[in-house]
Amino acid sequence: MEQGERAGDNMMGMIQDTVTEDVEKQIGIEHADFARDLRVAVLFVGNKLMLDDGVGPAAYELFCERHSVPENVQLYDIGCLSMDMIFVVDEFDVVITVDAVDGTGNPAGTVLRFAPDAMARHTGATASLHDLKLIDLFDAAALLGYEARGLCLGMQVENPSPEVATVGLTPAVHAALPLLVETVAAELTRLGCYLERQ
Repeated sequence: MEQGERAGDNMMGMIQDTVTEDVEKQIGIEHADFARDLRVAVLFVGNKLMLDDGVGPAAYELFCERHSVPENVQLYDIGCLSMDMIFVVDEFDVVITVDAVDGTGNPAGTVLRFAPDAMARHTGATASLHDLKLIDLFDAAALLGYEARGLCLGMQVENPSPEVATVGLTPAVHAALPLLVETVAAELTRLGCYLERQ
């Protein structure tokens, strides 16, 4: 675990990496394996009308302000993950989701990195707030003969379900948003996708 506060970037929060070495090999996220140009999709998931549930769309907006991506990377700002996105498993080699998570036991603003099944096949810790998870999409795509590798980046949120529709993020989540964005950028760089700073 590393502290996410870095001089000059005003990034608050911390990163918790739950991907073990064995799982790292299983999902195929190894730099040597990605020496060639890969097709990478990043799905920013969430509802910006539901306070912290909108951390995915907020990360998308900040990412686009800060970075330009190469042609082999496609960014998607989506609401809830649905089977309409099954095409990404066919068209891309790697799929990364960026989503709100709850019930992890970590402070609000903590960024978590984990394999799709660690997030999706369990409730409670590292559970996405949305019914359809990345692993569900992969399972359905496999029935069609589609295959891709995946990685989930989530942020522990404070209030994902306000009583009334509310646009914005709670202070802790808002303060850690740059850390989430730069974590996405770091993953893309690790995959050999070199970004340009805006």
